[in-house]
Amino acid sequence: MEPTTTPSTKSYSQVRSIPPRKWHVVLLDDDDHTYEYVIRMAQEIFGYSVERGFQIAKAVDGEGRAICVTTHRELAELRVEQIRAFGRDPLMLRSKGSMTAVLEPAD
Repeated sequence: MEPTTTPSTKSYSQVRSIPPRKWHVVLLDDDDHTYEYVIRMAQEIFGYSVERGFQIAKAVDGEGRAICVTTHRELAELRVEQIRAFGRDPLMLRSKGSMTAVLEPAD
């Protein structure tokens, strides 16, 4: 007698070939952080160049939000935590804390 499988049973190779869902780390604009702050944060957290940090700062300023990175959920959650823990902008007296970042599904 041959073993039977149900149509809902997937082989290991079928499950393994499904790519993980991607997530955007989105930085939200406010009036309490400078371009320099965003550039430094992008360098320290993401390892980006000054030019890439400036692009993010310009996007968040002009559009109200900027996608910093698109990656798997665990790394995206870590990056959001790092942004939220980055601290206040020392160049702005009214800055009380970090910028706001959120996760959004990439699809």
